[in-house]
Amino acid sequence: MSLSLERAKYIPLRLSLEERKYLRLLEAALLVSEYTDKVDVLTYTSRTKRAVGQIKELCSIISGLVVAADYGLGQKLFADRDFAANETFYRSIFELGRRHKIQNPEKMRGTYGKLVYVLMDAQAPEVKEQLGFACVGPLKTVHAALEDGGALGVLKDPLVETATMEIKAEGKERWAVQQEIRKKERAIEVLAGRYATAAMSQEAIRQCLYSIGDNHAYLRYNRDPCEKMLEWLNKYFSPDAAEPGYSLAIHMGRAGARLSHDHHRQFHYVSQSLSLWREIAHDMFQLWYLAEQDLLSDGNMYRLRDTGQGLNRVQPAPRVSRAMQGILNRAQRKLGYWVGSSVVHLGDHNVPNAFMFIDKYTQVARILGPLCLCLEQLDRISQDSGVRAYIDGSFGGVEKLRKDVLLDFFRHAFDGSGADNFFDAGSCIDGRLTSAWNWCSKTEKKSYFPVFLLTGFLGFDGKEGF
Repeated sequence: MSLSLERAKYIPLRLSLEERKYLRLLEAALLVSEYTDKVDVLTYTSRTKRAVGQIKELCSIISGLVVAADYGLGQKLFADRDFAANETFYRSIFELGRRHKIQNPEKMRGTYGKLVYVLMDAQAPEVKEQLGFACVGPLKTVHAALEDGGALGVLKDPLVETATMEIKAEGKERWAVQQEIRKKERAIEVLAGRYATAAMSQEAIRQCLYSIGDNHAYLRYNRDPCEKMLEWLNKYFSPDAAEPGYSLAIHMGRAGARLSHDHHRQFHYVSQSLSLWREIAHDMFQLWYLAEQDLLSDGNMYRLRDTGQGLNRVQPAPRVSRAMQGILNRAQRKLGYWVGSSVVHLGDHNVPNAFMFIDKYTQVARILGPLCLCLEQLDRISQDSGVRAYIDGSFGGVEKLRKDVLLDFFRHAFDGSGADNFFDAGSCIDGRLTSAWNWCSKTEKKSYFPVFLLTGFLGFDGKEGF
């Protein structure tokens, strides 16, 4: 089946080599900028004046870095030191930073939020008027690039599936992998030659195809762990009857639980939560695209409020909210019925704005990915006789250890815990993820934690190892 035209509208275009040079300059400028420290504070001075000053300072830093990196280009662009005259340049610099982050959620973890808040303020009419130019432009997507180049036929060609497929080496002979690689490369070259136009080169078409391939890789890393956990849930546990010693039942007040579910109810609660996370991961590029529209739209202003976790920008997110309701309804129809609350927090003290929403759900892979990897590595590390003796003596074997870890996760990563009070936790859509993070924070106290370390586990934050 060829790639959906609708889906291609939300797949960002992979950065070119030249764009990656400017990305490094943008990241360096954001790293030294103190924008949020200067703007997101309660003071009597004009917020607009502070925002304009800080945005101009950021643009000046970028300008200086461009001059240092390419003196000729810097002289050409900034000879008259007029920000408004270089509106296109600044807009493109900020756009490629946004595009890179969507494709690579693990990147720019310390700078993307600052970039979004800069652009939020830059969209305010009074700030835009004083700046004299607009900082926000549309994201470059696969669909937009192909449409502008008159090459949308690429997406309807049956060969696009082969040209963008992800090649997995697991369980295959080397010759079989190389054969798939050659087949994919031939498909890319055929499509590039077939649909190239005067407005769109073969290289530009290749870039679009590689971008679609990047999306497939993203789905494998972010969506597949949800599917793997669902597979294990159904393999090791039955929804109808609990095996002795392996009941998923939880009781409010015991082991930190905030919910009371019998085995049957907890099984379905976990299954529904993982299924919903899978649907969110599948549509994350669309959700991110809509989130940026909510964050950076002209009339959607925010309020600076103390949410209990410091000052935060509280802003409605109508586009993301509608999309989430659609995803939730789709998941509920597939599953037949729903356990717990179906409330989605957005624009309140729990999830202040669309950026916080995106940040929250990109963490699903940081939880499930390392956990799946550890459980899959148990067979490998147990090939060592010493490790095998340790696992057999302490946990009763590899299969029992895997099942015990899953039992602990399915019970206590979905027990409504993790918030400061009862109303912010529980079974709501966001509370499920809060409980999972709460479980992650306690893994080092678990009896099986030494085995995690033997598999190469370094943590759930995604900074190292995973």
